Amino acid sequence: MLKRTLAAVTGLALSLSIATAHAADVLRVSAIPDEAPTELIRKFEPLGQYLEKELGMPVKFTPVSDYAAVVEALASDRLDLAWLGGFTFVQTRLKTGDAIPLVQREQDEKFTSKFITADPEVKTLQDLKDKTFAFGSVSSTSGSLMPRYFMIKDGIDPEQFFKRIAYSGAHDATVAWVEAGKADGGVLNASVWDKLVAAGKVDTDKVQVISTTPPYYDYNWTVRGNLDPALVQKIQTAFLELDPENPEHKKILDLQAASRFIETRPENYEGIEEAARAAGLLK
Repeated sequence: MLKRTLAAVTGLALSLSIATAHAADVLRVSAIPDEAPTELIRKFEPLGQYLEKELGMPVKFTPVSDYAAVVEALASDRLDLAWLGGFTFVQTRLKTGDAIPLVQREQDEKFTSKFITADPEVKTLQDLKDKTFAFGSVSSTSGSLMPRYFMIKDGIDPEQFFKRIAYSGAHDATVAWVEAGKADGGVLNASVWDKLVAAGKVDTDKVQVISTTPPYYDYNWTVRGNLDPALVQKIQTAFLELDPENPEHKKILDLQAASRFIETRPENYEGIEEAARAAGLLK
């Protein structure tokens, strides 16, 4: 609890500092808090150094306390560039009218979510009936919106199907909850699951994947719509030129869980907007 409180306080304090940065001489960057703030900073550090070199300007990364803070900061011109999930991009685009999705990881064209459990008796989603279940953040595309959408399409109404639903707030927290028995099942994005498994941070003898969603578009790097077009082009080019054959670039790509970055466009996220409206999350 103390760690969560400190993280929240730190995130809030840092989010306030965004307003003091100046777009003219600093590229202000943030990301949805789908992992712990320390992990987000660790992942961004080499990328930030690369962008500073390629853009010829300082880059300041500031983690924030919640998903809504990133949307609001982009909409109010207090951020220039942000790592968004599909749903937060849709929210940002609707709020601003002109936010621009620049690039996505190659795998974000066909992203998936993993349903997990530590209960040896649970083999399928149907086995979780009348048991407890954990989503990530309410605003998470891969930790809430899309898995919920696919469950409903399969005839599972989460509020009626599960005994109790809780929101862990982040993908790594969902895994921790399931592994500790705080929830009988949960769902998180496939990329974080793979990273935790590769790093040995989840006991796969205990926690198992029982189902995977159909693919959907997810994460992207988005800039505010009124950012200098020349700078926008330089940012996009910098991402697209990251080469996995270059050892320095590969380190950056690995931390971003990316094979490479590719261009994206607003139309790719129409399916997520449809899912959000079907779930009553957009008016």
